[in-house]
Amino acid sequence: MERKNYDEERIGKIAGHMEEIIRLLGEDPGREGLIKTPVRAAKALYYATSGYRMNPTELMSQAIFSYNGSKMVIVKDIEFYSLCEHHILPFFGRMSVGYIPDGTMLGLSKVARVVDAYARRLQVQEHLTAQVCREIYETLPAKGVMVSCTAQHLCMKMRGVEKQDSATTTTDYLGVFADDAALRTEFFNALQH
Repeated sequence: MERKNYDEERIGKIAGHMEEIIRLLGEDPGREGLIKTPVRAAKALYYATSGYRMNPTELMSQAIFSYNGSKMVIVKDIEFYSLCEHHILPFFGRMSVGYIPDGTMLGLSKVARVVDAYARRLQVQEHLTAQVCREIYETLPAKGVMVSCTAQHLCMKMRGVEKQDSATTTTDYLGVFADDAALRTEFFNALQH
């Protein structure tokens, strides 16, 4: 999604709510530094949740190609940014996706686009990891898919327990990865290189 492609009516409505939130926090939204903040914040939030306006299945279907190989394909360290659905605070990190082709392969950039389509929503990391895994497994199709995701959560760093060095890792896998521990080990070994 292009950054300047906004639904102006929605932006206006969100901005109105942002102005009231600023007021409820005890600040004057008419103060010089805050005059344009409601609209800027509305546009930022609209962009940060652009995944709601993306269809991951359609994104993938644009770049599925025949492929006779059967070895693992891994796209690693895909950076992402998301918003915690519990606090609407950012969490961000990197996701690695591996799959075993089953007659088709996916254009590499589409793997990253699928990550963005799910990350740019109100989300929890556990669901994000599982959604990316399932989408690629079902849409490609693949013999198996495995996803590993490591992220830092501002809801743990700037509020609550305030643990600055904490990170969370989640994994999900389907198909042959579920039945073959050696494949899971191969995936994790490949991530180390």
